[in-house]
Amino acid sequence: MTRRGSLPLLALLLVAAGCAPDAAPGFEPGADGAGDPYFPRYGNGGYDVAGYDLDLRYDPKAGRLGGRATITATATQDLSRLNFDLAHLSASGVTVDGAAATSRADGNELVITPAAGIPSGRRFTVVVDYAGIPDQVENKALGNGGWIRTGDGGGIALGQPESASTWYPVNDHPSDKATLTLAMTVPDGLQVISNGVPGPRATKDGWTTWRWTESAPMASYLSTVVIGKYRISTSTHDGKPMIIAVPESMPATGAAARSLAMTGQITDYLASVFGPYPFDANGGVVVTDSRIGYALETQSRPVYGPSFFARGETNPGVVAHELAHQWFGDSVALHRWADIWLNEGFATYAEWLWTEHAGGQSAQRRFEQSYASTDWRQPAGDPGPERLFGAAVYERGALTVHALRRTIGDDAFFRLLKTWTSEHRDGNADTAAMIATAERLSGKNLDTFFQTWLYGDKMPPAP
Repeated sequence: MTRRGSLPLLALLLVAAGCAPDAAPGFEPGADGAGDPYFPRYGNGGYDVAGYDLDLRYDPKAGRLGGRATITATATQDLSRLNFDLAHLSASGVTVDGAAATSRADGNELVITPAAGIPSGRRFTVVVDYAGIPDQVENKALGNGGWIRTGDGGGIALGQPESASTWYPVNDHPSDKATLTLAMTVPDGLQVISNGVPGPRATKDGWTTWRWTESAPMASYLSTVVIGKYRISTSTHDGKPMIIAVPESMPATGAAARSLAMTGQITDYLASVFGPYPFDANGGVVVTDSRIGYALETQSRPVYGPSFFARGETNPGVVAHELAHQWFGDSVALHRWADIWLNEGFATYAEWLWTEHAGGQSAQRRFEQSYASTDWRQPAGDPGPERLFGAAVYERGALTVHALRRTIGDDAFFRLLKTWTSEHRDGNADTAAMIATAERLSGKNLDTFFQTWLYGDKMPPAP
């Protein structure tokens, strides 16, 4: 997401053991939202997704996307009906465990009724064939996110807190992390960059299919695809693929390219602080289209796996911020959006640490400057949906991190960073868990500290 303020036929393959029984008393529809206090209709209830497998085709001349998604999931209740988030695109056929299901659109929801109820605990597969003209979803408070048709004949899908629903059927909330496999077919001459590890490409009749696989579970808003004219360099770092992509319209040796070239070096430093790099691929992609809106207005947006986004003014500090999200926000994701400071506060603090490590301003000096200029009336914890990516989340969040370091001491603090990323790797966590972990490692009661630094409306005493 910004530093200042996350298709063709969709086949959902649900592997079920045996045949599901007819819907019976006790079978109920899954909720049409995940129940997040900020965005109650984002996501859905009644099931947990394990993986999305997308086989898509994008025609840039028509702006049309279509294909099939295979979604593997497990029922968390006796399901008579379930929803996926899907905006602007229409399903033409749906099956559940191989049997035809009925479906209908309800705003940005795809409502699916299987031929038979799905018992709680049953693993199942939904296949959705769909198509349409993808577009953004409107969020008046935060700016639009989702699919953007670009001037170079391509398209970009990104945005927090909602974007995935604009290009595939999805449980669009970070509490339901899942793997992603993408096969995207585009006209020859365009490149496709997405999450995870690149696979083999195939070309036929003027079209090329690009493949990407992310094998670790990720929050849906982190799933992304970038289609356009890019210079892509592929190498390895620490035994993992390193993919760097810069638009052909930008200088090959410009500031953005030079900063991205430091990705491996910055990753190594952050790994020494946060623990082992948590994913199978690394790298970055620069996008420059101004219509991306708030997500790129100031600096950059973290995306999962080998891709993050930054505007042309990319610098090493931005790279450090976005790479830090691979630990804070991506590997360890949120349960609810109110805890966004866990993502942005720690990523901003990573900028401070990197700058000091690289011989620049110390983290302590940066703390002193920000401490004196911060508007303490705005909370970093539970900022409200309209200030989800406001300055307080980033700067006051980072101030809280440094104040915690000063309060519990360097030994406990740096053990906390590695303990947090290890204990919650590939999972979700919240502020209460951070407080409990910090108290366990420091032996101190920190309830008042966190209440003051995250939620209070007055400047706290500097530690």
